[in-house]
Amino acid sequence: MSQGPLIPILLVSTGLFFIGMYGLFTRRNMITMLMAIELMLNSVNINFVAFNKYLFPEKLNGLFFSLFIITIAAAEAAVAIAIIINLYRSHQSIDVDNATEMKY
Repeated sequence: MSQGPLIPILLVSTGLFFIGMYGLFTRRNMITMLMAIELMLNSVNINFVAFNKYLFPEKLNGLFFSLFIITIAAAEAAVAIAIIINLYRSHQSIDVDNATEMKY
């Protein structure tokens, strides 16, 4: 079993994860922060599928974990967008720097 094709996949996944981390730490808009978190979750999904294919091709554990993460990410995005819309309606801003001023 050769792990040669695994290296480029892991490099793409690592690049996606660090792009998401950069977006999470440098952006102040809640929508872009949510997109960065989704990008990081997708890079983890790529890792699960790649390691499942090259280490345990007869099992489907990595694929099931990926489907579970996709489901959780969809629910997380729906709840986060609802919260962001509610914050925007009440404070007219979704900037994280203004969150300290958002008192109820």
